[in-house]
Amino acid sequence: MTPMRTRIKELRARYDLTQEELAKKVGVRRETILFIEKGNYNPSLKLAHDIARALETTIDDLFIFEESNAASASKGKQTAAESTDRIGDEH
Repeated sequence: MTPMRTRIKELRARYDLTQEELAKKVGVRRETILFIEKGNYNPSLKLAHDIARALETTIDDLFIFEESNAASASKGKQTAAESTDRIGDEH
C-alpha cells in the first residue's frame, strides 16, 4: 500500500477549525478525521472530496501520496529492463 500523508491538520489550523467542527461539516465523527489525519484510514472518494471542499482546496493538494523506496527501485529496474529490451529489438 502506498503511504499517504494529509494536510488536513494544517488546513484546519488555517481556517481555525477543530476536528469536531470539520467532522460536522462533512458528516462524520471526529475520530474519522483523526484517523485520516494520522494516516490510519483511507477515506472514500466522496469523503475526500467533501473534506477538500470544506477546507477550500483540492483532493490533490489535501492528500500526498508517497512512493515507497521499494516501489521506486522496482519501477527503476523495470524501466531499465524495458530500455534494454527496446535496444535489443533494434538490432
